[in-house]
Amino acid sequence: MQTRYVAAAIQMNSGPDKCMNLEHAVGYIHEAAAAGAKLIVLPEMFNCMGPYPHLVAEAEEIPGRTSQALSQVALEESIYLLAGSIIERSEDDGVFYNTSMLFSPTGKMLARYRKIHLFDVQLPDQRETDESQWIKAGNDLSVIETDCGRIGLSLCYDLRFPELYRQLIGRGAEIFLIPAAFRKTTGQDHWEILLRARAIENQVYIIAPNQCGTHAPQLVTYGHSMIIDAWGNRLATANSQKSVIFAEIDLKALRKIRRQLPALKHRRDDSFTDGKN
Repeated sequence: MQTRYVAAAIQMNSGPDKCMNLEHAVGYIHEAAAAGAKLIVLPEMFNCMGPYPHLVAEAEEIPGRTSQALSQVALEESIYLLAGSIIERSEDDGVFYNTSMLFSPTGKMLARYRKIHLFDVQLPDQRETDESQWIKAGNDLSVIETDCGRIGLSLCYDLRFPELYRQLIGRGAEIFLIPAAFRKTTGQDHWEILLRARAIENQVYIIAPNQCGTHAPQLVTYGHSMIIDAWGNRLATANSQKSVIFAEIDLKALRKIRRQLPALKHRRDDSFTDGKN
Protein backbone atom coordinates (compact mmCIF):
# COMPACT_ATOMS: atom_id res chain seq x y z
CA MET A 1 0.00 0.00 0.00
CA GLN A 2 1.13 3.55 -0.77
CA THR A 3 0.91 5.53 2.46
CA ARG A 4 2.05 8.78 0.80
CA TYR A 5 1.10 9.86 -2.70
CA VAL A 6 -0.29 12.78 -4.68
CA ALA A 7 -4.01 13.08 -5.41
CA ALA A 8 -5.70 15.41 -7.87
CA ALA A 9 -9.19 16.91 -8.15
CA ILE A 10 -10.32 18.09 -11.58
CA GLN A 11 -12.66 21.08 -11.76
CA MET A 12 -14.63 21.34 -15.01
CA ASN A 13 -17.22 23.48 -16.72
CA SER A 14 -19.04 20.69 -18.53
CA GLY A 15 -21.75 21.46 -21.06
CA PRO A 16 -24.21 19.49 -23.18
CA ASP A 17 -21.62 18.22 -25.71
CA LYS A 18 -20.50 14.80 -24.47
CA CYS A 19 -17.68 14.40 -26.99
CA MET A 20 -16.14 17.71 -26.01
CA ASN A 21 -16.57 17.08 -22.28
CA LEU A 22 -14.96 13.66 -22.52
CA GLU A 23 -12.07 15.04 -24.55
CA HIS A 24 -11.48 17.75 -21.93
CA ALA A 25 -11.72 15.24 -19.06
CA VAL A 26 -9.15 12.91 -20.63
CA GLY A 27 -6.84 15.87 -21.24
CA TYR A 28 -7.07 16.93 -17.59
CA ILE A 29 -6.42 13.35 -16.46
CA HIS A 30 -3.23 13.18 -18.54
CA GLU A 31 -2.18 16.55 -17.11
CA ALA A 32 -2.74 15.37 -13.54
CA ALA A 33 -0.94 12.07 -14.13
CA ALA A 34 2.02 13.87 -15.70
CA ALA A 35 2.28 15.93 -12.49
CA GLY A 36 2.56 12.72 -10.47
CA ALA A 37 -1.01 12.13 -9.24
CA LYS A 38 -1.82 8.50 -8.41
CA LEU A 39 -5.48 9.08 -7.47
CA ILE A 40 -7.46 11.39 -9.76
CA VAL A 41 -11.08 12.43 -9.27
CA LEU A 42 -13.47 14.00 -11.80
CA PRO A 43 -16.59 16.01 -10.85
CA GLU A 44 -20.22 14.95 -10.92
CA MET A 45 -21.76 14.70 -14.41
CA PHE A 46 -18.40 15.49 -15.97
CA ASN A 47 -19.41 14.08 -19.36
CA CYS A 48 -22.69 16.01 -19.71
CA MET A 49 -24.28 18.95 -17.88
CA GLY A 50 -27.61 20.59 -18.61
CA PRO A 51 -31.35 20.14 -18.07
CA TYR A 52 -32.47 16.67 -17.00
CA PRO A 53 -34.34 15.87 -20.26
CA HIS A 54 -31.05 16.30 -22.11
CA LEU A 55 -29.11 14.33 -19.51
CA VAL A 56 -31.34 11.28 -19.73
CA ALA A 57 -31.42 11.50 -23.52
CA GLU A 58 -27.60 11.29 -23.45
CA ALA A 59 -27.45 8.54 -20.79
CA GLU A 60 -25.20 5.53 -21.31
CA GLU A 61 -25.14 1.95 -20.19
CA ILE A 62 -22.17 0.70 -18.21
CA PRO A 63 -19.97 -0.51 -19.82
CA GLY A 64 -20.35 2.11 -22.52
CA ARG A 65 -18.41 4.74 -24.39
CA THR A 66 -17.48 6.90 -21.40
CA SER A 67 -16.64 4.06 -19.02
CA GLN A 68 -14.51 2.33 -21.64
CA ALA A 69 -12.62 5.54 -22.42
CA LEU A 70 -11.83 6.14 -18.75
CA SER A 71 -10.88 2.52 -18.18
CA GLN A 72 -8.37 2.90 -20.99
CA VAL A 73 -6.85 6.14 -19.65
CA ALA A 74 -6.57 4.65 -16.14
CA LEU A 75 -4.65 1.75 -17.67
CA GLU A 76 -2.46 4.02 -19.81
CA GLU A 77 -1.50 6.22 -16.87
CA SER A 78 -1.47 3.43 -14.24
CA ILE A 79 -3.68 5.44 -11.87
CA TYR A 80 -6.73 5.08 -9.68
CA LEU A 81 -9.42 7.14 -11.39
CA LEU A 82 -12.86 8.12 -10.18
CA ALA A 83 -15.26 8.98 -12.99
CA GLY A 84 -17.11 11.57 -10.89
CA SER A 85 -20.49 10.59 -12.26
CA ILE A 86 -22.43 10.03 -15.44
CA ILE A 87 -26.12 9.44 -16.02
CA GLU A 88 -26.39 5.68 -16.32
CA ARG A 89 -29.07 4.03 -18.43
CA SER A 90 -30.04 0.85 -16.59
CA GLU A 91 -31.19 -2.41 -18.11
CA ASP A 92 -34.72 -1.55 -16.90
CA ASP A 93 -36.47 0.55 -19.51
CA GLY A 94 -36.82 4.20 -18.52
CA VAL A 95 -34.68 3.90 -15.35
CA PHE A 96 -31.61 6.10 -14.92
CA TYR A 97 -29.03 6.52 -12.15
CA ASN A 98 -26.45 9.18 -11.28
CA THR A 99 -23.43 6.89 -11.09
CA SER A 100 -19.76 7.07 -10.11
CA MET A 101 -17.19 4.52 -11.27
CA LEU A 102 -13.80 3.80 -9.71
CA PHE A 103 -11.11 2.33 -11.98
CA SER A 104 -7.85 0.67 -10.97
CA PRO A 105 -4.42 1.16 -12.59
CA THR A 106 -5.15 -1.96 -14.65
CA GLY A 107 -8.30 -0.37 -16.07
CA LYS A 108 -10.62 -2.61 -14.07
CA MET A 109 -13.81 -1.05 -12.70
CA LEU A 110 -13.52 -1.65 -8.96
CA ALA A 111 -16.81 -0.07 -7.88
CA ARG A 112 -19.99 1.54 -9.13
CA TYR A 113 -21.83 3.90 -6.77
CA ARG A 114 -25.35 5.13 -7.54
CA LYS A 115 -26.23 8.40 -5.82
CA ILE A 116 -28.44 7.76 -2.78
CA HIS A 117 -29.75 11.26 -1.94
CA LEU A 118 -31.46 13.03 -4.82
CA PHE A 119 -31.56 16.81 -5.21
CA ASP A 120 -35.20 17.94 -5.05
CA VAL A 121 -35.10 21.60 -3.97
CA GLN A 122 -36.35 25.10 -4.72
CA LEU A 123 -33.41 27.48 -4.45
CA PRO A 124 -33.71 31.29 -4.51
CA ASP A 125 -33.42 32.76 -8.01
CA GLN A 126 -33.23 29.33 -9.65
CA ARG A 127 -35.72 27.02 -11.24
CA GLU A 128 -37.01 24.13 -9.17
CA THR A 129 -34.74 21.10 -9.26
CA ASP A 130 -36.40 17.69 -9.26
CA GLU A 131 -33.68 15.09 -9.72
CA SER A 132 -35.94 12.29 -8.49
CA GLN A 133 -38.36 12.89 -11.36
CA TRP A 134 -35.65 11.73 -13.75
CA ILE A 135 -33.18 9.73 -11.68
CA LYS A 136 -33.70 6.70 -9.45
CA ALA A 137 -31.93 6.67 -6.09
CA GLY A 138 -29.34 4.03 -5.36
CA ASN A 139 -29.31 2.03 -2.14
CA ASP A 140 -25.84 0.55 -1.76
CA LEU A 141 -22.83 2.01 0.06
CA SER A 142 -19.39 1.59 -1.44
CA VAL A 143 -16.03 1.34 0.36
CA ILE A 144 -13.15 -0.09 -1.65
CA GLU A 145 -9.76 -1.36 -0.48
CA THR A 146 -7.04 0.04 -2.77
CA ASP A 147 -3.30 0.62 -2.78
CA CYS A 148 -4.16 4.26 -2.02
CA GLY A 149 -6.18 3.42 1.10
CA ARG A 150 -9.78 2.52 1.83
CA ILE A 151 -11.96 4.75 -0.32
CA GLY A 152 -15.59 5.64 0.38
CA LEU A 153 -17.78 6.95 -2.42
CA SER A 154 -20.54 9.57 -2.36
CA LEU A 155 -21.97 12.27 -4.61
CA CYS A 156 -22.76 15.96 -4.16
CA TYR A 157 -26.08 16.23 -2.24
CA ASP A 158 -25.01 13.22 -0.14
CA LEU A 159 -22.70 15.69 1.61
CA ARG A 160 -25.65 17.02 3.65
CA PHE A 161 -26.34 13.63 5.24
CA PRO A 162 -23.68 12.84 7.87
CA GLU A 163 -25.21 9.47 8.69
CA LEU A 164 -24.11 8.19 5.27
CA TYR A 165 -20.50 9.01 6.09
CA ARG A 166 -20.72 7.33 9.48
CA GLN A 167 -21.74 4.19 7.64
CA LEU A 168 -18.70 4.53 5.36
CA ILE A 169 -16.46 4.95 8.41
CA GLY A 170 -18.02 1.83 9.90
CA ARG A 171 -16.82 0.01 6.81
CA GLY A 172 -13.26 1.28 7.25
CA ALA A 173 -13.09 4.32 4.95
CA GLU A 174 -10.03 6.57 5.20
CA ILE A 175 -10.69 8.77 2.17
CA PHE A 176 -14.02 10.19 1.03
CA LEU A 177 -14.39 11.03 -2.63
CA ILE A 178 -17.18 13.59 -3.09
CA PRO A 179 -17.52 14.67 -6.72
CA ALA A 180 -20.13 17.39 -7.10
CA ALA A 181 -22.03 19.86 -9.22
CA PHE A 182 -22.72 22.03 -6.17
CA ARG A 183 -24.72 25.15 -7.06
CA LYS A 184 -23.31 28.63 -6.56
CA THR A 185 -26.33 29.69 -4.47
CA THR A 186 -25.67 27.13 -1.75
CA GLY A 187 -21.98 26.58 -2.40
CA GLN A 188 -20.89 30.02 -1.28
CA ASP A 189 -22.44 29.42 2.15
CA HIS A 190 -22.32 25.65 2.71
CA TRP A 191 -19.74 23.88 0.52
CA GLU A 192 -16.55 24.42 2.53
CA ILE A 193 -18.27 24.19 5.91
CA LEU A 194 -19.85 20.84 5.13
CA LEU A 195 -16.69 19.38 3.58
CA ARG A 196 -14.49 20.36 6.52
CA ALA A 197 -17.09 19.12 9.01
CA ARG A 198 -17.25 15.71 7.31
CA ALA A 199 -13.43 15.53 7.35
CA ILE A 200 -13.09 16.53 11.02
CA GLU A 201 -15.89 14.40 12.47
CA ASN A 202 -14.81 11.30 10.54
CA GLN A 203 -11.03 11.91 10.59
CA VAL A 204 -10.63 11.29 6.88
CA TYR A 205 -9.13 12.86 3.81
CA ILE A 206 -11.67 14.37 1.43
CA ILE A 207 -11.18 14.90 -2.28
CA ALA A 208 -14.07 16.98 -3.63
CA PRO A 209 -13.95 18.13 -7.26
CA ASN A 210 -16.79 20.45 -8.21
CA GLN A 211 -18.22 21.78 -11.44
CA CYS A 212 -17.79 25.51 -12.05
CA GLY A 213 -19.42 28.33 -13.99
CA THR A 214 -22.55 28.52 -16.12
CA HIS A 215 -23.83 25.36 -17.79
CA ALA A 216 -27.35 26.40 -18.83
CA PRO A 217 -29.78 29.20 -17.94
CA GLN A 218 -30.23 29.20 -14.14
CA LEU A 219 -27.65 26.42 -13.77
CA VAL A 220 -24.50 27.89 -12.24
CA THR A 221 -22.09 25.85 -10.13
CA TYR A 222 -19.74 27.11 -7.46
CA GLY A 223 -16.32 25.64 -8.23
CA HIS A 224 -13.87 25.88 -5.30
CA SER A 225 -12.93 22.20 -5.45
CA MET A 226 -11.05 21.11 -2.34
CA ILE A 227 -8.71 18.52 -0.89
CA ILE A 228 -8.91 18.42 2.91
CA ASP A 229 -6.98 16.41 5.49
CA ALA A 230 -8.20 14.53 8.54
CA TRP A 231 -7.67 17.57 10.79
CA GLY A 232 -9.91 19.69 8.59
CA ASN A 233 -7.09 21.62 6.94
CA ARG A 234 -7.56 22.75 3.36
CA LEU A 235 -4.60 21.27 1.50
CA ALA A 236 -5.67 22.62 -1.90
CA THR A 237 -8.51 24.85 -3.07
CA ALA A 238 -9.51 25.85 -6.59
CA ASN A 239 -11.07 29.18 -7.54
CA SER A 240 -14.15 29.52 -9.74
CA GLN A 241 -12.38 28.60 -13.00
CA LYS A 242 -11.54 25.29 -14.69
CA SER A 243 -8.44 23.86 -13.03
CA VAL A 244 -6.64 20.86 -11.52
CA ILE A 245 -5.57 20.93 -7.88
CA PHE A 246 -3.10 18.64 -6.13
CA ALA A 247 -2.28 17.58 -2.57
CA GLU A 248 -0.28 14.90 -0.82
CA ILE A 249 -2.24 12.19 0.94
CA ASP A 250 -0.43 10.82 4.00
CA LEU A 251 -2.23 7.86 5.51
CA LYS A 252 0.28 7.55 8.36
CA ALA A 253 -0.60 11.09 9.41
CA LEU A 254 -4.30 10.22 9.26
CA ARG A 255 -3.81 7.16 11.45
CA LYS A 256 -1.74 9.22 13.91
CA ILE A 257 -4.63 11.68 14.26
CA ARG A 258 -7.01 8.79 14.94
CA ARG A 259 -4.68 7.45 17.64
CA GLN A 260 -4.10 10.79 19.34
CA LEU A 261 -7.74 11.91 19.23
CA PRO A 262 -9.67 8.61 19.19
CA ALA A 263 -13.12 10.14 18.75
CA LEU A 264 -14.22 7.35 16.42
CA LYS A 265 -13.56 4.82 19.18
CA HIS A 266 -15.46 6.96 21.69
CA ARG A 267 -18.73 6.84 19.75
CA ARG A 268 -21.67 5.57 21.82
CA ASP A 269 -24.00 4.09 19.23
CA ASP A 270 -25.57 2.02 22.01
CA SER A 271 -26.92 5.22 23.58
CA PHE A 272 -28.96 6.31 20.58
CA THR A 273 -32.17 5.05 19.04
CA ASP A 274 -33.60 5.65 15.61
CA GLY A 275 -36.18 8.05 17.07
CA LYS A 276 -39.12 5.68 16.57
CA ASN A 277 -39.50 4.62 20.20
